Amino acid sequence: MPGQEGVDPQANHLLARLTELLSRWQPLWRPLPFQYRCLPWHDDFAALGETLLGLSEQDVVRLQANPFHASPLAEWLPVAELEALVDLPILSPPVASLPREWGQHVGGRKWSQIEAFVEQLRIKPGESLVEWCAGKGHLARTLARRHAVGVTALEWQGALCDEGRQLAQRQGVAVDMRQQDVMASQLEQALSSQTHIAALHACGDLHVRLLQLAAETGSSVTLAPCCYQRTRDEVYRPLSRRAKALIEAHDLLLSREDLAMSVQETVTAPGGVQRSRERANAWRLGFDEWQRQVRGIDAYLPVPSLAYGRMPDNFADFCRWAAQQKGLSHATDVDWASFEAAGWRRQCRVKRLELVRHLFRRPLEVWLALDRMTLLTESGFDAELGIFCDRELTPRNLLLRASRSSGQAGA
Repeated sequence: MPGQEGVDPQANHLLARLTELLSRWQPLWRPLPFQYRCLPWHDDFAALGETLLGLSEQDVVRLQANPFHASPLAEWLPVAELEALVDLPILSPPVASLPREWGQHVGGRKWSQIEAFVEQLRIKPGESLVEWCAGKGHLARTLARRHAVGVTALEWQGALCDEGRQLAQRQGVAVDMRQQDVMASQLEQALSSQTHIAALHACGDLHVRLLQLAAETGSSVTLAPCCYQRTRDEVYRPLSRRAKALIEAHDLLLSREDLAMSVQETVTAPGGVQRSRERANAWRLGFDEWQRQVRGIDAYLPVPSLAYGRMPDNFADFCRWAAQQKGLSHATDVDWASFEAAGWRRQCRVKRLELVRHLFRRPLEVWLALDRMTLLTESGFDAELGIFCDRELTPRNLLLRASRSSGQAGA
C-alpha cells in the first residue's frame, strides 16, 4: 500500500475500520481467559461460549493455526471482514538464495529471515546504510555483501559489538560496529536524509525511536517491527495524529497487556516443547485453583515465569515453589492430584475461549504497524506496508518501507 504525498486513502481506511472493530469488540478480546473461572462476557455471549467449549481438539488446533478459516465464530463476529482487512500485499520475494557461507554463525530460521529481509531494501544512490540494534551484526554483514556497501551497525552491548567486529574482520566485510545506545539524545546528529536505517525485529520503544528520528531527519527506513509491548508507557500513545484522533473518537485505550496479544502467535514448536508448554499452563491453572481456596479470594494471582528446563518435576513441587514466591503457606495433606486435574480441565477450556482473542491478534498487529506507517506519511514520506516472508518462517512478517518524498527532501 504505497503512500502518496503524505496521504494514503487505503491505509487511512484500514486504520479507521480496524479502530472501529477493535473498539466495538474489546469486551470480548480484552479479558484473558486464564485469569477467569467465568469470563465477563459469558452471559451476553452464552451461545458463543458454548460453541467454543464444544470444539474438538482437531478444530482447536486448526483455528489456532488460522483463526479466520471456516471459523464457527463467524455467527457472532465479523470474521470475514477482519480477514480481509489484514490481507496485506506480499512484497517482492528473494530472487535467489544467498551464498550459504554468508550465513555462518547464524541460526537457520534467523538466516532465512535475513535472506528475505535484505531483498526488501531500496537503497538510493549516495545513501549510507545503518543497522539499528544490530546485535552481532549478522544482518549488517549480509547487507554489506548483498548491496556492496559499507554498513554502520549500532548496538549498545559492548560484548556483542566485540563479537560482531571479530566476525566482520574474519569474513572481510565492511561493517563498522559501534557501541551506541539508540535511545540516547543527540543521535539524530548522526542521521540525515542520506541515511537508510534497517532493522529486523527491533523491539518496542527501540523501533519507535527509529521512526521518530527518521521523521525528524528524513532518513529512509526498512523496518520489521516486533514486541510492541516493550514500552515504558503503561497505556499506548499513538505515534500518528490520525491514530490518536481515531482512538480518542472510539474510546480505545490499549495497555501493555493488550499490545502483547499482537505478538503472541508463534511458529509451531516441536512436539516436546508444545507438551511442556501445555503442562506448564495446566499447572499454573491448578495452582490458581488452590490459591483461590487458600486465600479466600476468587481472583487470579500471577506467579513468576520459569524456563521450561527449570520447571519442577511434578505438580506438587511446582505449587510449593509458587506458594513460596507469593508468601503463601500450605498444609502437608493437600490433595495436589485433585488440583492438578482441575488445572487440566481449565486448560482445556482456556485454549478454546482464547480463540476469540486469536481472531483479533493480527488485526491489532496490523493496526499498530499502520500507526507507524502513518507517522511517516504525515511527515512527508512515501511509505508502504506489506509482508516480507511466510508466517511459517516468522509470524512477525510485516515490513514497513519508507523514504522522504522527493518534493519533501530537506523538509
